[in-house]
Amino acid sequence: MTSDPVSARVILLSGPSGSGKSSLAARTGLPVLRLDDFYRDGDDPALPQLPGGGTDWDSPRSWDDEGAVAAIASLCRTARAAVPVYSIAANGRVGETVLDLGGAPLFIAEGIFAADIIDRCRELDLLADALCLRGRPLTTFRRRLVRDLREGRKSAPYLVCRGWRLMRAERGLVARHAALGAYPCGGDEALGRIATAAAGRRREEVPA
Repeated sequence: MTSDPVSARVILLSGPSGSGKSSLAARTGLPVLRLDDFYRDGDDPALPQLPGGGTDWDSPRSWDDEGAVAAIASLCRTARAAVPVYSIAANGRVGETVLDLGGAPLFIAEGIFAADIIDRCRELDLLADALCLRGRPLTTFRRRLVRDLREGRKSAPYLVCRGWRLMRAERGLVARHAALGAYPCGGDEALGRIATAAAGRRREEVPA
């Protein structure tokens, strides 16, 4: 990583799959980096496996954390970054795009593994805030299942089994994210904290 001056900072938004991270990030009006696009390709030998067979896509080891941190650092220091485009249907990356902050002093990086890079973003002086969306596990289960079925991510039996497993693990996941430094909150409180951070960044830009 370089030591170039930081012109923008990141809000890391984590939470269980289906908790509403993408929808909330879109509501803020800030630029958004989709951390799920940093999943490893399906044929990557480094992918973790479930005990009964198959890839454990819910493990942080299924994700390219170094690539994600590099993209965040580039955005904070140059306002631009080349980021992968990941296709669940294709089980891998299908291209690359450029994210440009357009002068925004703050952006959101959202994904289920966002909490795993809190310490590194803080050490690099890139972090504005870190949040973990939480809600009722049953509501998250229903929202996630409807989304995954609509998008045809996997077969219905697989999605139901995975969703049930994630629902039972949800409170533990939120606790883990909190232990990593993310602030657990509902959507309204998250929006309030993001608005406060955005206002603070705007004040920093105004000369004294």
